[in-house]
Amino acid sequence: MDRDASSSCSMVLCGKSSEETEIATRLKNDNVLEIQDNTKVSIFLESEAENLLVKHDSFNLSLFMDSISTHRFGRFLIWSPRLSSTHDVVAPNFSELPIGTVCVADVQFKGRGRSKNVWESPKGCLMFSFTLQMEDGRIVPLTQYMISLAVTEAVKSICDKKGLPYIDIRIKWPNDLYLNGLKIGGILCTSSYCSRKFDTSVGVGLNVDNEQPTTCLNAVLKELSPTSSLFTREEILGAFFHKFEMLFDLFMDRGFKSLEELYYRTWLHSEQKVVVEVTIEDKFIRSVVTIQGLTSSGYLLAIGDDNQMYELHPDGNSLDFFKGLVGRKL
Repeated sequence: MDRDASSSCSMVLCGKSSEETEIATRLKNDNVLEIQDNTKVSIFLESEAENLLVKHDSFNLSLFMDSISTHRFGRFLIWSPRLSSTHDVVAPNFSELPIGTVCVADVQFKGRGRSKNVWESPKGCLMFSFTLQMEDGRIVPLTQYMISLAVTEAVKSICDKKGLPYIDIRIKWPNDLYLNGLKIGGILCTSSYCSRKFDTSVGVGLNVDNEQPTTCLNAVLKELSPTSSLFTREEILGAFFHKFEMLFDLFMDRGFKSLEELYYRTWLHSEQKVVVEVTIEDKFIRSVVTIQGLTSSGYLLAIGDDNQMYELHPDGNSLDFFKGLVGRKL
């Protein structure tokens, strides 16, 4: 890889309204945005970036902004043709950006997943991070479940709107998205505590167009309906923020309990049997338990053959949560 290409990037700022456009102008003039690893940043306003936006496969800023009808989220956009990671933009610049800012990249060369895994991020993936803020630390771990649900509901809403066949994206706890038994996406949330609030950077990756190495939305859509118009990254992102804003308001007003029924209809694990190590009287005993749902802290709730309830959580060593679960009695 060209060393200069990996140590510099271009970013385009744009907003939905005059207020967000003014923020874009200020950020460009003040030159305050930084990226981790001392990457050199060149900042442009949308009106200055015609040479960056000419490629037919670039993210279409105007198309996305036309699709946005939210009040807070997604209205201020940072786009780059190539970044180390969208997370590397929103996390270190959190205090400079309005809450709800979204950063989108066409290509990432250091995309991140859970447990420091690398997320492959070629063209054809929808890769974005956005800023979120909460005051109650108890609900922060549950946020990733609500975000996963917003992704699945966004795809469903596009299918309904365009009359497309139903695309059955499912949630694999805690933060993966699956289609036809194959992973097509994931969610990563990182938080820091500042001024009595939790500043949360949310990262989402969704494979829209790449049929390898697993599958993608458009590959499945073409199998179901060869003549249908395909999903675009812009419409998915717009639909995501529309769904997210509604779910987030419900989540903040009534808690995750208000979303549980929909979440359980969408995840893969209802009545799933798993083998876990259960601590009983200071001894580890392997046992088969049946998943019932989530505990209030966001871990898995399961029941044993003896009708004893258990809270399951990962042991921190396995890459697959369901091969490294341990439990404790409730």
